[in-house]
Amino acid sequence: MTDNRPVIIIAATPTPNGDLHVGHLAGPYLAGDVYARYLRASGRAVSYTTCTDDSQSYVVTTASRRGTTPRQLCAASTAAISNSLAEMGISIEPLPPIDDRYAQSVLDFVTRLHATGRLRERTVRLPYATRSERYLYDGLVSGRCPICSATSSGGACEDCGHPNNFDELQDAHYSLDPDEPISYRQERILVLPMEEYRQQLTSYFHAHANRWRPHPMQLVRELLARPLPDIPITIPGQWGIPAPFAPSAGQVVYPWVEAMPASMYSTWHAAGGEHGPISEQDGYWRAERNAEVVYFHGFDNTYHWGLMDLTLLMAHGDRYTLPAANICNEFYELEGAKFSTSRNHLMRAGELLAELPRDLVRFYLAMTAPEQRRTNFTVAGLHELTRRRLVEPWNALADRVDRLVDLADASILATTAAGRGRAKEMLERLSQCYQLPNFSMTRAAQTIAGELVRLGCSDTTTVPGDLLLAGRTLLAGAAPILIDLAEKAAADGLELGFGIPAPDAIPALPLPRLSTQAGDQAGHLAEPALARRG
Repeated sequence: MTDNRPVIIIAATPTPNGDLHVGHLAGPYLAGDVYARYLRASGRAVSYTTCTDDSQSYVVTTASRRGTTPRQLCAASTAAISNSLAEMGISIEPLPPIDDRYAQSVLDFVTRLHATGRLRERTVRLPYATRSERYLYDGLVSGRCPICSATSSGGACEDCGHPNNFDELQDAHYSLDPDEPISYRQERILVLPMEEYRQQLTSYFHAHANRWRPHPMQLVRELLARPLPDIPITIPGQWGIPAPFAPSAGQVVYPWVEAMPASMYSTWHAAGGEHGPISEQDGYWRAERNAEVVYFHGFDNTYHWGLMDLTLLMAHGDRYTLPAANICNEFYELEGAKFSTSRNHLMRAGELLAELPRDLVRFYLAMTAPEQRRTNFTVAGLHELTRRRLVEPWNALADRVDRLVDLADASILATTAAGRGRAKEMLERLSQCYQLPNFSMTRAAQTIAGELVRLGCSDTTTVPGDLLLAGRTLLAGAAPILIDLAEKAAADGLELGFGIPAPDAIPALPLPRLSTQAGDQAGHLAEPALARRG
């Protein structure tokens, strides 16, 4: 049965405390792009969007370390993030402005919960930097995870994924000054009790478990096996959106609560909503629109995007569509160590694209993406793998097509029933890589490489039309990853898509070539003989 529902794809909201590095790009952003491109090529209406997470306390700590203001840091980082996404060909909607309309969207979302009696007042114990006179939460506080003892910030542990709210972090200290004395103070805040939604959460995960990868699903089960934490809705803070309904003055909306209204605002803005009333900003997420919502994020955000945000949607009753899937990735390492902005152990999109053309970078990141385990990026591996498994076999296939087509000496080439059947099977295999519940751009890249090996064998087919059809079909299946090669082929007149039936005859058009030279677009090599024929 064909699914014609509109699709909303949300990549985890990036914190504007710096540019995106390759670890980010190889995770949610490239994966979301590949999924979005596949759906569009299959005829689905897709909105792929996100927005920057300006209220995060990590903006405050990074700005302090760099000697700038949080606002200036957000502006510079947002520009850098937008540029990196564009350079990598991530087909995401432009990042929307974080302005008064954004703030109003967040306040409407949480005020509705407050007005319907969903929130509770709680007295909580918070670490407090005594000299700086600042409550510490999330990026402002560092210590050890109470579950796995790994070094952790507040909110949730990157290593094990478990939350650590309020005073749960062990050996806590102020992130900006570890030597500054801290005390613990009680503060009255608003929370949403996640425990009250246990039955709904349990039912949801029972129905959606097959659309989660094993590691994050294991974390969800661990969290559901114990009392569920309260979700802070307000927090005493100096940076963020002021909470007008807080129990005491000087509180802001807890930054992690913004993700859902931010996603709705981004979807609304991408659809041209800035020209209409802000009161309709959540319209695309309303249950009656019946959209399919899919999240892409890292394992370290499993608690936030998987449970906390889900509970926030459930707390609005039947108002909103719940996510159809959460596609989580693990950490991507650089030369055997975790990417780290603070240690300057990272690589950015611009540095990669100075080494190789974009399609080769996308193929390598897809092939080595940390989908279910930590994987490792190396510059040497990027060059060697793309040369050996993509460029050389693809160009050899294009040469073989040229030779057979030259021998045929015709402008239209017939295909056989067997060739059309093989092309259909190839496209179906690649489609399975891109579809839920088993989406895997790594498996797609591996399938592309395997098909190149098969088609490079001289005994696969000697029928020119069948070989050209196979090459064109492979390019159609690879198009969500090899975007410039596909664009060049389309410009040359090759018809690509996932819903196009294999034809009885095919125009004798050449396959474009891949280059290994940085800055070259697909096909910018010497023209093959077929292209020169009159």
